[in-house]
Amino acid sequence: MALAEHERFVMSANFKLFASLFAPLLLAACGNAPSDNPMPAPPLYDSAVVGGFDLVDTQGKQVLDSDFAGKYQMIYFGYAYCPDVCPFDVQRMMQGYNLFTAEHPDLAGQIQPIFITVDPDRDTPDVVAEFTANFSEDLIGLTGSAEAIEAAAANYFAYYEKLEENSEGGYLMDHSRSGYLVDREGQPMALLSVEDSAQVVATELETWVR
Repeated sequence: MALAEHERFVMSANFKLFASLFAPLLLAACGNAPSDNPMPAPPLYDSAVVGGFDLVDTQGKQVLDSDFAGKYQMIYFGYAYCPDVCPFDVQRMMQGYNLFTAEHPDLAGQIQPIFITVDPDRDTPDVVAEFTANFSEDLIGLTGSAEAIEAAAANYFAYYEKLEENSEGGYLMDHSRSGYLVDREGQPMALLSVEDSAQVVATELETWVR
């Protein structure tokens, strides 16, 4: 799929996905949840968000989403050269992870946080390793070819776009910001509001991780 076509597809699909999944949830939140059903159905189940990736880690080793079978995954798409968004989003994601695992040490080893770059031209394995090391030794960083990144982003309906280069050849990447929580079978189950706060992330983990 051409990049421009992919972008239109992802933006359109994202809008439809959010409208169909989260409008009902917002309406439901106005009422009282049944006391005998404390856990709602994961909002991404039975959606077009299928998940899956075939990338490489900071050692250049191939990594598949199936390598994490039996664990939950927290996934964020961003890039290491991001000046003012990704560092704070990833920080909130990892702080939320730390809050949750402090309260549930028995589940600490059952969740794998993952950072996937959307800027493979600059984010080599070494660059990704340096970026993820700023946040936690538990955070895995992944990169790959442009085609592999495009395929992974499409599987999660994650949007990204390279913006115009400046006179020195530098550029920014526009991209969606939500994180994704993936269940033990590799199925995306919910979005993680990493743009909000660490506590919101921890609360979302509290809702879904068992």
